Amino acid sequence: MIEWKSNHTGFTEQIASGSNPISAVNNIGSNHAVGSPNAESSLGLSQEDLMLEDRPAVSSWIKTDFNYGNNSLVSRTLQAKGSKVNGFDLDPPRVLVVDDHAASRMTAVALLGMEGYEVIEADRGSIVVGLVTQKQPDLILLDVMMPGMDGFEVCQLLKQDEQTRLIPVIFITALNDRRSRIRGIEVGADDFLTKPFDRVELSARVKSLVRQKRLNEDLDHAEQVLFSIAISIESRDPNTGNHCERLVKLGQVFGEYLKLSRYQIRDLIWGAYLHDIGKVGIPDAVLLKKGELTPEDWQIMQQHVLIGEKICQPLRSMRGVIPIIRHHHERWDGSGYPDRLKGHDIPYLAQVFQLIDIYDALTSERPYKEAFPSAEALSMMQKETDSGWRNPKLMKQFAEFICSCQEKE
Repeated sequence: MIEWKSNHTGFTEQIASGSNPISAVNNIGSNHAVGSPNAESSLGLSQEDLMLEDRPAVSSWIKTDFNYGNNSLVSRTLQAKGSKVNGFDLDPPRVLVVDDHAASRMTAVALLGMEGYEVIEADRGSIVVGLVTQKQPDLILLDVMMPGMDGFEVCQLLKQDEQTRLIPVIFITALNDRRSRIRGIEVGADDFLTKPFDRVELSARVKSLVRQKRLNEDLDHAEQVLFSIAISIESRDPNTGNHCERLVKLGQVFGEYLKLSRYQIRDLIWGAYLHDIGKVGIPDAVLLKKGELTPEDWQIMQQHVLIGEKICQPLRSMRGVIPIIRHHHERWDGSGYPDRLKGHDIPYLAQVFQLIDIYDALTSERPYKEAFPSAEALSMMQKETDSGWRNPKLMKQFAEFICSCQEKE
């Protein structure tokens, strides 16, 4: 058994993180004892939990990050020496435990430490946002009932922030009432655990959510790589200016005008960045050619929609964007490319995107042309619609949308 003696000391750690209103984090370091005569009653650990003979790797606790001071926040790293969390081959996951009751906090720390997690402690909600910014935990165990800022408020702040919204939050609470759980779901909680902890349940829930968080991060990183490639392609062609950024803004407001869903608007925004990503595979001799393209050049240029589709296809999150990438050059009468789709066979979002893409191209200055006034651009698009190139109903909605925007301005 491990002898774990309690000896609390305070320390202060300063945080400077841009515009973050939290300017300082006050910490207390502590050592605990697993195996004292009253360990089961004070920590909620059973004798089975305390028996470590079948865990030879768990022989001592590693304690770091101690700067001694005089305040009352606990924030320290606790990890079982030599242990390894199953399923995680890289750095051990980092868990932040937030609870104003020391006994409950110690229980969670002990159980997670046995599993090989790197554990950080905090004893109140008011400093959590700053601590998360500094420590970047993989998961947060968050008590609901705390003085000052409670767990609901903390969770809501974290889930509203783009930088912290992917961090899973598990509420730890003695509350079993339906109202508290509904409130937790509303503010974005990912799971719930009831005190006293069950060791197996705690381990399973934490491991599952940490794995999901890391998968989401991998997906997020892959998406960012694609966006970076798309932006670099835009800069490769000096003729387009800030075409993508303009399409993002126009796509969002037109999508809202059409009352599209949040996910459809997101796909339009992503399509604004990624619709021409396939041009990475088009030779400069064609992409940057001055003057008219030959029929052979056009055949090469038209391949960019297929190349773009192949680039984005492996990512499941791009399913709604791929139809925009592949079909934003189709025409209502079937004379477009690459599949010569007609009418409503053309994916709706590709039709929507095509209108904002053409409108921006007409109203923006290019080396080979001046920017057309809005009214003239709409007139040209209407003539193409009358000749069978565009969806007449959608074109009418787009013209009304542009006129309404101009009236507001």
